[in-house]
Amino acid sequence: MANFIDEFMKNYGPEVTRQMSSNLNVDQGTVAKILPQLAPLILGGLKRQKDDQGGDARVDHILNKYGDSSVLNNIKDLIASKVNDSSADANLGGLLGQGGGVMAAQTLSKKLNVDSSIIQRMIPALAPLILGALTKKRDTSSSGIGGIGSLLDADGDGSIIDDVAGYLLKSGTASGTKGKGILGSLLGGILRR
Repeated sequence: MANFIDEFMKNYGPEVTRQMSSNLNVDQGTVAKILPQLAPLILGGLKRQKDDQGGDARVDHILNKYGDSSVLNNIKDLIASKVNDSSADANLGGLLGQGGGVMAAQTLSKKLNVDSSIIQRMIPALAPLILGALTKKRDTSSSGIGGIGSLLDADGDGSIIDDVAGYLLKSGTASGTKGKGILGSLLGGILRR
C-alpha cells in the first residue's frame, strides 16, 4: 500500500494539493499533510469491503462502479465539483463505515488544527481520484484485480492498520507512540464498522 500511496502522491499529489488548496482556501502545506493521511483511510475502507463483502470480486465491483481512471485527466474540475457539493458524503456511501469519514475528519482536525468540515469536504473529492488510480493500476498491470487485493494488505497479515501505520510513521506524518495510537484507534474504529 505504501508504494501505491507514494506513487499516487508523486504523480497526482502536487495537482491535487493545488486544487484542494485553491477550492477550500487552505494553504498548500496543510493540504499536503492531510492528503497522505486520508488516502490510507480510503484504502482501508476498500480492504474492509474486500474482507467482509466478497474478496477481490467486491473490490473489482467497487472499481467498476466508482473507479474511472479518466478523472485523473481533469483533477481541477473534479475537485471543484466535489468540494462544493453539499450532498457529498464524507463516509463515501458506507465505504468508511457508518460515520467513519466524520470520525477521520474530527481526529485529523484535532491533530492538524484544521476545521473538520474542510477535511470532510476533502474526502469525497479525494476518493474518486484514489479509485481512479487503482482502476488504472488494475487495468494496466499484469496482476489485475489480484494485484489490487494484495496491495490493500501489503504484508499479507490480514490487517491494514499496521501497513498504514508503517507508511505514516515512515513518511514522518505521525511520530512515535502517540501518532501510532491516534492512527490505530482511528483505523480500528473505521475498519470494525
